[in-house]
Amino acid sequence: MRLAHTRAFEVLRDPSPEDPWRVLFSGCLAGWRCGVDGTTNGVYPNIVALLALPTVQVIAFCPEQHTMGTPRTTPDLHGGDGFDVLDGEARVRDERGVDLTEAMIEGARAMVAHALAERAELAILMDMSGACGSQVISDGCRFDAERRYQRGVGVATAALLRAGVPVVSQRDHFTLGALRARLEPGYEPPNGALDHHETDWVRGYFADRS
Repeated sequence: MRLAHTRAFEVLRDPSPEDPWRVLFSGCLAGWRCGVDGTTNGVYPNIVALLALPTVQVIAFCPEQHTMGTPRTTPDLHGGDGFDVLDGEARVRDERGVDLTEAMIEGARAMVAHALAERAELAILMDMSGACGSQVISDGCRFDAERRYQRGVGVATAALLRAGVPVVSQRDHFTLGALRARLEPGYEPPNGALDHHETDWVRGYFADRS
């Protein structure tokens, strides 16, 4: 199992407004209307709070928009996760069956290049995305009558991890709360906050398929 989960808050240096954390965000999490349907894919309070802090330098990128534009069809992984796609052992197809593998790899490489050029220390990405997923992604087309999931990462996340950039999901509430607590005086994460892989849904879904 090759998940992206990391206790990133334990290893990051102490930032300041003059030298903030350099954080790469999925474009949609940073407010870009770059979802497949031209939306931001929703609002996440912990992300909004981090984006507003003076000790966070926001670096945004959307690997899918970079190569396929917006709006676009929906890429999902078939036969493995993002590491498998990079290694030529899995493919990316949209809901029409069109092969998008090369476009996804190109977008992933562009995201890595942007992250390295900006010296990103951490990435916070949209989970369940075929590009940016870091905990759980679709196993085949998400529009099938019964949507299936797999533990694993998207194509861009896999490329970032191989480049040494740690990745956190927008659903990793424990880690995001701990990151925020390091940056925002007086903020206390809610009791019982969990990261995505610790939730009842994830544990239950994959326990039934083990």
